[in-house]
Order: sequence, then structure tokens, then C-alpha cells
Amino acid sequence: MTSRRTFLATVTGGLLAAPLAVWAQQARKVYRIGFVWDSPAVWPHALEAFRQGLRDLGWFEGQNILIEYRWAEGRFDRLPGLAEELVRLKVDVIVAPTSIYAGAAKRATSTIPIVFASHADPIGSGHVASLARPGANATGLTIIMSETMAKSLELLKATIPGLTRVAVIWDPATPSHVPGLKAVEAVGRTLGVRLQALAVRSATEFDSAFSAIVQ
Repeated sequence: MTSRRTFLATVTGGLLAAPLAVWAQQARKVYRIGFVWDSPAVWPHALEAFRQGLRDLGWFEGQNILIEYRWAEGRFDRLPGLAEELVRLKVDVIVAPTSIYAGAAKRATSTIPIVFASHADPIGSGHVASLARPGANATGLTIIMSETMAKSLELLKATIPGLTRVAVIWDPATPSHVPGLKAVEAVGRTLGVRLQALAVRSATEFDSAFSAIVQ
């Protein structure tokens, strides 16, 4: 996790402009970073690691950068508006940690650089062209969830040979969950395992989803 946060800060800092030595000879500009996430209470240690990573690279809030934070506070329907607000502010780069935030940012702009920190499947969701050459305006780190989920089902089947049915909880609003579900379904067919896909759009739906599993 530490390397992921370090990468996030490094790429964000690198996208802002030319090296610090060059800026010393130019009129000082304060760069703006747009940061869209659920809440500062979600993984506060990661947020502080991001800020510390910027400081380690010579970027200090209120001095040579300003960070425009926008919080969804559990209401992901607000993400399009939050991303569009950052675009109107003409930020220099947008930090969108995971796929649902990166998706909102991608829909809001095709020119402002977007950095993600833990994208489950940037290729399958269409946010990048490839891992080697992302293209367009988004880059970052991926956990390659579609492949790991498929492998997890293979391992589960190997552990329980008689396995015939598996429930999968997913969120239709999260871009990376769609290709992830397709990958698991494809492996399930080859293994003879029937999947029960249960869409969960908010924390309030978990109880009903688990109730459906046991029926």
C-alpha cells in the first residue's frame, strides 16, 4: 500500500509542470490538484500519506499547490457534478483513487490528466488503452481485479471439487465491477460453477443480498 501511495504522489507531482529548478527562474505559479473521493474519514492514513508524498517531492499546500477536495460522502450520484466542478476550476490534474471516481473524472474531461491509485480494471472499464501505453488522459496503478477474481474462483473450485454454485456481490455503478463479473462468469462456465450475481448499490442493500444467498 505504501508504494501505491508513493506512486500516486509521484505521478501527481510529475504531471504538474517542469522540474523545480526551472520554476525558480520563472514567475511562481500555484498549481491546483483536484481530489475527488468519498470522505476524508475513509482511509485517513492513505490521505495523509498522499500529502506527505507531495511534501517529500517539494509540493506544499498553500505554497506552490492548492488541493481542491470534493467529497461524495457516500452519495455516488454526486460524482458527476463534483468532477465537473473540478473541471470548471481548471485544475492541473485530478486525483481519482479508484475506478468509480476515475470514471466520473473521465466523463467530465478528456484533457486534464487523471491519476488513479488502486483501479481494479482500467482496461476492462475503458479508462486506459493498455497497461504499457495508457493513452488519453488517465494513468495510475491497477490491482488487476478481473484476473485475480477469476483465479480465486479456480482456487475455490480446486479446494472444493464438488462446488456447483457461488454467489458474487457486485456494484453496477462501479466501472471495474462489470468486467470483473464477466471474467468470473466466463471461468465459472468452464468449471461448471453457476454464479448467482447479486447487485449491491449501497451498504443498506447488503442484508437483502445475503438473505437472497441463503434462500
